[in-house]
Amino acid sequence: MGYKNLAECVADLEKHGHLIRIKEEVDPYLEMAAIHLRVYEKQGPALLFEKVKGSPFQAVSNLFGTIERSKFMFRDALPKVQELVELRSDPMKALKNPFKYAGTALTAFSALPLKQSLFKKTFQKTTISAIPQIVNWAMDGGPFITMPQVFTEDIDKPGVMNSNLGMYRIQLAGNDYVQDKEIGLHYQIHRGIGVHQTKANAHGQPLKVSIFVGGPPSHPLAAVMPLPEGLSELTFAGALGNRRFRYFRDDEDFVISADADFVITGTVYPHENKPEGPFGDHLGYYSLVHPFPLMKVHNVYHKKDALWSFTVVGRPPQEDTSFGALIHEISGSAIPQEIHGLKEVNAVDAAGVHPLLFAIGSERYTPYLKERKPQEILTISNHILGKNQLSLAKYLFIAAKEDDESLNTHHINHFLTHILERIDWKRDVHFHTNTTIDTLDYSGDGLNSGSKVVFAAAGEKKRELATVLSSDFKLDEKHALASDGILVVQLNKYENKEQGKAHIALLKEQLKANDLANIPLVVVCDDARFTAENINNLVWIAFTRSNPATDIDGVDDFTENKHWGCNGPLIIDARKKPHHAPELIKDVELERKVDKMGEQGGCLYGVI
Repeated sequence: MGYKNLAECVADLEKHGHLIRIKEEVDPYLEMAAIHLRVYEKQGPALLFEKVKGSPFQAVSNLFGTIERSKFMFRDALPKVQELVELRSDPMKALKNPFKYAGTALTAFSALPLKQSLFKKTFQKTTISAIPQIVNWAMDGGPFITMPQVFTEDIDKPGVMNSNLGMYRIQLAGNDYVQDKEIGLHYQIHRGIGVHQTKANAHGQPLKVSIFVGGPPSHPLAAVMPLPEGLSELTFAGALGNRRFRYFRDDEDFVISADADFVITGTVYPHENKPEGPFGDHLGYYSLVHPFPLMKVHNVYHKKDALWSFTVVGRPPQEDTSFGALIHEISGSAIPQEIHGLKEVNAVDAAGVHPLLFAIGSERYTPYLKERKPQEILTISNHILGKNQLSLAKYLFIAAKEDDESLNTHHINHFLTHILERIDWKRDVHFHTNTTIDTLDYSGDGLNSGSKVVFAAAGEKKRELATVLSSDFKLDEKHALASDGILVVQLNKYENKEQGKAHIALLKEQLKANDLANIPLVVVCDDARFTAENINNLVWIAFTRSNPATDIDGVDDFTENKHWGCNGPLIIDARKKPHHAPELIKDVELERKVDKMGEQGGCLYGVI
């Protein structure tokens, strides 16, 4: 649908039973987040909060809470936008099938941004403190914008067609920020805004930033889309929303999204930072306090009857999971087309996205040899780990398409089984040490710092995986078989590196006393029952709480010609470490309050 604004979208969703209203006053401190989280867990409707304590503005969340609702909002535009992304990834398709793609160029042209100064009169001014001060988690450093569209321009090539529209969290208050005058801008490495700030710094000039909130749902989706090079986020927003991205410039020459509900303008001066955080993030932990760019607020604009759009971030799955599913549906074929030989790649949501990638590639280097081993897929893995946000991955499992045509990276159990049946720990473990990882990942040895590992598997099955533990299997510690061939072992609390390594050394000796032929992987944890309970718990614990270079060990391990391997099972020490960030925990009292909302007569009766 070509929604003109967020209000039109909300009305359409409500008309078709996709949205409910919360009419009683709600507290933006934790309560709104608790309601959102519970409704999302039940795959419930979008939520319109009519009375937000301390703010004159209404708020809306969970718009993208289900893939079905997301498709509903873009029901008229999805096919042509998929074609647009496909064509930008492989322009030759237009020559091979000109009739199929005849309208695609027209779609892109008709979606070009439109400058219209008439919209200036529709905005009023307010302050940062008047905006809903939504705090999601108890340890958060203050209220944050969680659905922003952050607009910046290239100082060397000004103009909206050379701009970047990205989704980076914004801290509105708290810490050392001067109320209503300063806010915090947090962005991760490899983001487009970083290029713009680097150029502005080189010129010794402040970077102008415009933060849009609300507007048609195509706008926030465009801000988070991994678009092919040369496809503008503003053009994509226009194509997806069936409505050109309308903008104007205010009296201070800031770009204003004419269809946004709120716009915050400000400047970021070279090397001016302030502490930002903590913030409960999508790995399921708090990202801690670190210096990030300080944005000095110039103006805060809003439309009449503006709606504040927000989401709640936490351990997956959350609303951004459904966001990701829609993104994959639109652009899932784009990355494989950009990396030769890659058939499929999936950032595993259950493991917090960036910590774990599954990939399938071609293995065609030596077809004349009977015994196959990873070769081409190792080349592909290097491409993957150098590609945009994929470069933030810690663990990459990659398999050869030729071994199983039915293999799918979205089936976690099946994919892990395929890898573990074939991998040779003596040969197929490849480390990248002292490198960059996700800003939000605290398993490494500093901000953005840690290691990566590639597990590559190709060829015939080498083993049958254990589905039950044999009666003569002996281990002193609590343990369980979490999945085929994967043993979880509960060890004492990790206090320091020396003690932690001593624990692993003792475990290795105990493991050697057993038949381990069908158990290729051991995950060490703090709670064996929880870790083995389901596959989502397993991958979340194993891959968010470990740093490959320091936390991977193995039975009968060795180093030969700088290559590490092991003859027995590989061991991942996924216990909590002293330097790890605390995990997110729900407020018990608030959960009881939300329970009552779900009782007969409550606003969430029949929803939760």
